[in-house]
Parts: sequence; structure tokens; C-alpha cells
Amino acid sequence: MVLDLIVIGLIITLNPLPVMAFVLVVSAPGGLWKGLAFILAWLGCLVTVIAVVLLLTGGQPPPPRSPPSTAGLALRLAIGIGLVAYAEYRRRRRPRADGTPDPEGLGPGPAADDEHPLTSRTDQVSAWSAAGLGVLLQPWGMVGAAAATVLEADLSDSATYLALFGFCVLASSTLLAMELYMVFAPERAARALTGVRAWLSDHKDPAIVLACLVLGLWLVGRSLYDLTR
Repeated sequence: MVLDLIVIGLIITLNPLPVMAFVLVVSAPGGLWKGLAFILAWLGCLVTVIAVVLLLTGGQPPPPRSPPSTAGLALRLAIGIGLVAYAEYRRRRRPRADGTPDPEGLGPGPAADDEHPLTSRTDQVSAWSAAGLGVLLQPWGMVGAAAATVLEADLSDSATYLALFGFCVLASSTLLAMELYMVFAPERAARALTGVRAWLSDHKDPAIVLACLVLGLWLVGRSLYDLTR
């Protein structure tokens, strides 16, 4: 479980779309408070999902090969297949060099400007709206994979608490790092984060494809191994 949560947490924290939106939030007037609202809502979603799963399982992992255990593995397998399929879909829909769609997957061109529409108006949002962005921009498929993994959590083992806490921190580490950077070096951070957003804007499509493909293949491989052993 721990290794799976580490992989999922790393993929979540490197997801470019929430990072791009967060940069715009913290760069707006009152950005530190808006960024904090974004992070709290983001963490709140992760904690809520984990808490719901633990309430359903009672903090005890289902016995191996029992119906709940098999259902959890089947769910992770389905999510993995879905992520691989989405990665291929995303790769094929990238425009070619002439700006036309690439339905046949003939090769990458300039990244389409398809970031979340809310990110273009973050200078006008309130702290509550920033919190809403933190919820809307959760990569829910990946969070679902984490939830299916948490089915194996055993709360009688104190290390489980550390693993779950570490997952929440890891999945939020990029956002936390940017918020702290803005607190301690606001001018330098503003310049650096603007550059980060510009780079991500040009490279977000291949980054999303790679992230979904890596996590999807990982989930498929791990689920098939656990189902057949």
C-alpha cells in the first residue's frame, strides 16, 4: 500500500493543471490567502476521501481474495485502464504544427490552450472561489486510485497513520512549496512562478499524457499481479 500511495501522490503533485491554476491564484491581489484557501480545500478533499474509505472498512483491510478485496483490486484495474485510455486520447487530440487536430496520432504539435476555463479569471476570484478551484481541479481519477488503495489500510498499525499523512502531504507538496515560497520571498517567487506557468503552458499536454500513462500502467500491473497471485 505504501509504495502505491507514494507513486500516486507523486503523480498528483506533479499534475500541471492544478499547479497552473494555483500560480494564478497566488499571483492575484491577496494571493497568499487565496492560495491558502486553495490548499485547504485541496487537502480537505484528500482527507475526506480517505476518511470515508476508512469508515467503510472500519480501519481493517478486507481478507485476501474476499469479495471486497477483489472489488478494490478490480476498481484499481479499471482506473488504470481508464488512465491509459485517457493518455492515448489526449495524445491523439493534440494539434499538429499547422494548428489542426491530430486525430490519427501523427505526432505532437504546439500544445492546445485547453487549460481549465476558470484559470483565466483568477484575478477576480475570492478566497471561497479559490477553495472551489481546489476542489474542481482535483485529479479525481487519481484520487479514486488512492481511495481504492486505502482499502488495504490497517489502522491497528501505527505506521498506517504515517503513510496516510505522508500521502496527503506528498500529493500537496508542490502547492505547499509554492505557497511557502510566496510567503518568504514574494518578489522572487512571483517571477519564478510566472516562468513555471509559462513553461507548463507549453508542455502541459505531454506532461499529462506521461503522468496518466505511467500511473495507469502502474495500477494495471499491480492490480493484475495481486488478482492472479
